[in-house]
Amino acid sequence: MKRRKKAYNSYYNRVIKRLIDVFISGTAVIILLPVYVIIGIMIALEDGFPVLYRADRGGYMGRPFRIAKFRSMVKNADKIGGGTTALHDSRITRTGNFLRKTKLDELPQLVQVLKGDMSLIGPRPELLKYVDQYEGEEKDILKVRPGITDYSSVEFINLDEIVGSGNADEMYEKYVLKKKNKLRIKYAHTVSFRTDAYILFKTLSAVFNKATGFVFRNEHR
Repeated sequence: MKRRKKAYNSYYNRVIKRLIDVFISGTAVIILLPVYVIIGIMIALEDGFPVLYRADRGGYMGRPFRIAKFRSMVKNADKIGGGTTALHDSRITRTGNFLRKTKLDELPQLVQVLKGDMSLIGPRPELLKYVDQYEGEEKDILKVRPGITDYSSVEFINLDEIVGSGNADEMYEKYVLKKKNKLRIKYAHTVSFRTDAYILFKTLSAVFNKATGFVFRNEHR
């Protein structure tokens, strides 16, 4: 009996997906350049430089990389608290709160998609301390490029509300991490153009609802 080829070994994942990433991210970075400048100025005026937050994450084929986001917390926030953001986390700046609720803090990752460190759609990159604990099928997560969004991004778009205002890291490890890993595995095992299109649609819908809830209904301020 012929053994079925794993989705992460498909021609789509190895070649076509990368071509799509380069075209879309390259175009988006050019179009959104004024937005990058405006957001950078907003962050600098409120809390100074740097305007980007960089942190180590588990990458494609197990190679670590430094993820980039617009800085939404005070300087040295990782030394003040844990790696998971709690509900109403005092480390979040006023500008950062807006960026997080509208997901604009993720825009710098388009550049990382263009470079090849990430993909538009793929498992959200995890902290190295959790990646080092991967076992069994969890290791398949690293066989696709980490992405800006995936199944888990949609499922846990309001992660701060799930972990609450207490010990966010403990709540994340206890109630969220394994569930996110299962969704990451699901992506690695089903990666295809159809899967990516579905996740993109679900993400845009979820982000739109979250952003409008924040801007027009004053939710979670």
